[in-house]
Amino acid sequence: MSPPVAPPGWSRWLVPPAALSVHLSIGQAYAWSVFKPPLESALGLSGTQSALPFQLGIVMLGLSAAFGGTLVERHGPRWAMTVALVCFSSGFLLSALGAAVEQYWLIVLGYGFVGGIGLGIGYISPVSTLIKWFPDRPGMATGIAIMGFGGGALIASPWSAQMLKSFGTDNSGIALAFLVHGLTYAVFMLLGVLLVRVPRPRERADGRPAPLEGVQVSARSALRTPQFWLLWLVLCMNVTAGIGILEKAAPMITDFFADTSTPVSATAAAGFVALLSAANMAGRIGWSSTSDLIGRKNIYRVYLGVGALMYTLIALFGDSSKPLFVLCALVVLSFYGGGFATAPAYLKDLFGTYQVGAIHGRLLTAWSLAGVLGPLIVNWIADHQEEAGRHGSALYGTSFLIMIGLLVVGFVANELVRPVHARYHEPATTDPAPKEGNDVTRQQPDPPEAARTPDRRPLIAFTWLWVGAPLAYGLYELVRKATQLFTG
Repeated sequence: MSPPVAPPGWSRWLVPPAALSVHLSIGQAYAWSVFKPPLESALGLSGTQSALPFQLGIVMLGLSAAFGGTLVERHGPRWAMTVALVCFSSGFLLSALGAAVEQYWLIVLGYGFVGGIGLGIGYISPVSTLIKWFPDRPGMATGIAIMGFGGGALIASPWSAQMLKSFGTDNSGIALAFLVHGLTYAVFMLLGVLLVRVPRPRERADGRPAPLEGVQVSARSALRTPQFWLLWLVLCMNVTAGIGILEKAAPMITDFFADTSTPVSATAAAGFVALLSAANMAGRIGWSSTSDLIGRKNIYRVYLGVGALMYTLIALFGDSSKPLFVLCALVVLSFYGGGFATAPAYLKDLFGTYQVGAIHGRLLTAWSLAGVLGPLIVNWIADHQEEAGRHGSALYGTSFLIMIGLLVVGFVANELVRPVHARYHEPATTDPAPKEGNDVTRQQPDPPEAARTPDRRPLIAFTWLWVGAPLAYGLYELVRKATQLFTG
């Protein structure tokens, strides 16, 4: 499948909603916990067993992004979004069959393995294309899309819960819910498949393709550079610190204030989790856009340095002030989201746009490790502290010290990042040298009918409404739950 090239007059503002239609869908993965209690009750599963589809899905996300990145670059975003649509939706349909016949292995296979491939390919599918459409604001462009992955759970969580309430929480109700999810997400993601376009190539005045501008490094060469592994370490440390709070948010805030005059109820803890989701999503677009103004290295200095400060404040004073605890946690989670969204633009700055999607896919293996490391640190230490007779904030003090240390390691790694050495660069062009007087590059000329291209504004409005309406629903539900933190 050849990458679809934009026709004359195509607006670049049609590409972000195409990306969002995919990311808002696959972001449902963060809402898997909605299905855990019904599955445990209907199929007699343990908590560990009911987590298997999600865990396998995240593993497959990292693996498919790493190994499929080169295919995405070769075949283009439409191919990638089509694969993501087919795999992610098919995963739900297989899960529906598994729930209907009470065969849990089909749910693990469907949602975890098949759907996980859709997660990985879908996650990286728009990154390279967005950077090429928005070379002036790559942080903002990738932030918009990756914000969708953080926002997908805001939509899916209340929607899935309402569906289970309507259909029932027995195996047939779960099967019907999975079926509706698979079909709905297929239709929703189809917008991205139909809309996505790559920019028309630049040409020399003699009609030959112009070389890419600036430093360009292939995915294979990038793996041999210290810059890639330093960024891998930076992302791993930042994600570990954020997911350490995110994974245990509700019990953590409850434990912190259990022995104070302002204990936190279960409903208030749910409101805290909702606020963290909002911070995660807002950080993806807010901080990544800020990186366009102050630079990628500087924004990671903020993520890692200020993040360590926030953890220090929580460790020292968190149990004495609920507003301080909430504020610091929100900042940490905004940095968690911002780190994800800024990474593609940082890669573009260092390695160029040549194979940035493939390089990004390989970088996401840091996420796979951090997704295990963060929860393991917090849960293992909390369990051992509890066995030792400690309680309240004392359960987490050691974990926070470790997180501070990891963020400092990430900060140092970021400081060591330097421009990529010229020996790793791709040749400026593989074409023969231009003839004298023909080295001027230009955008591919528009045909005469370009002046009569249709007005794209109604299409732009429709596509943004398509992705904006469900996101608005998710934000409404988030605000409703978040108020419980202070009223519950």
